[in-house]
Amino acid sequence: MIAPVRYSPDVEILQSDEQQTITEINEAFDVILQTTAMDYGHAVRSVHAKAHGILEATFTVRGDLPPELAQGLFAKPGVYDAYMRLSTNAGDILPDAISLPRGLALKVVGVSGERLPDAAGATQDFVMVNGPVFQAKTAKKFLGSLKMLAKTTDRLEGTKKVVSTVLQGVNKALESVGISNSTIQSMGGAPNVHPLGETYYSVTPFRYGDYIAKFGLRPLSPDLIDLEGREIETKGIPDAIRDSVQADMRHLTAEWEFCVQLCRDLEKQPVEDPTVEWKEEEAPFIAVATLRAPIQNTWEEARVLQVDEQMRFSVWTGLEAHRPLGNINRARKAPYEHSAAFREGFNRCPIHEPSDG
Repeated sequence: MIAPVRYSPDVEILQSDEQQTITEINEAFDVILQTTAMDYGHAVRSVHAKAHGILEATFTVRGDLPPELAQGLFAKPGVYDAYMRLSTNAGDILPDAISLPRGLALKVVGVSGERLPDAAGATQDFVMVNGPVFQAKTAKKFLGSLKMLAKTTDRLEGTKKVVSTVLQGVNKALESVGISNSTIQSMGGAPNVHPLGETYYSVTPFRYGDYIAKFGLRPLSPDLIDLEGREIETKGIPDAIRDSVQADMRHLTAEWEFCVQLCRDLEKQPVEDPTVEWKEEEAPFIAVATLRAPIQNTWEEARVLQVDEQMRFSVWTGLEAHRPLGNINRARKAPYEHSAAFREGFNRCPIHEPSDG
């Protein structure tokens, strides 16, 4: 196995127009945020607005890690409280028949160490989706898609359902011949799979102490593995996914492996291009922690209020040892903060990090 690449600041290449792009992303988010807030009388997230489940869990860091994996949060063994939020990536609250990629946000509580700039509290966030690549190479290219989404927010719901059904058929046809298309999936062609059976990826790279890595979360317990690829019937049931997660978590054992994929070749595993998949045969995912959620009600009113309304999840909330890397990650900081500030102001509900214990 090739030795992992050492982190240094020069692995990132800053673009001259990044600040202008971030300004325009904020403007596009404003369209989504303001439109949905007026529609609902309540502000929701500008992306991943609809949650399918809020879970409490424990995050256990392994004690037998080799030096290159014993970094940052994972430098020593420990058990932490954690919160999980399962979601779909649209910025408006859509019926589940409009099928989009799944998201999983994880907040680990009680983390010590040097914090990232403006990172309040003592937590480490991981924000992941159920696919290994991002649909745009740069924030500027992503901006084009975001502007289109902003224009269609809250409009033509029936048309969105039809388009989603068509794109799901196209995506299945492509997958049958071994082709996976992240763009089609992001537009509504994702299979309507059960979120508890999915493998999730950070998609973008991060500092991993002395090294560089991407993160993954994959089902470990047999109950979750049995749900892999299982599609949920959504016809006529607007919140079918939420209902399925809630019903299943009343009886199953939910355990995931939290994995690290160390960069071993900057050409094959680039920092600045998240459309390139880091192939596992060249940079394997290695388990460094276990995430366990006990049997629970995943839509318990008080917890939904605590997590869905009063918290935010951001790749820029955490340790300097896990600094987000690359153009897409750099462009996420200000818009995440902007979206949270809008929600906080419109809803008159403070957003804050949870305390340990």
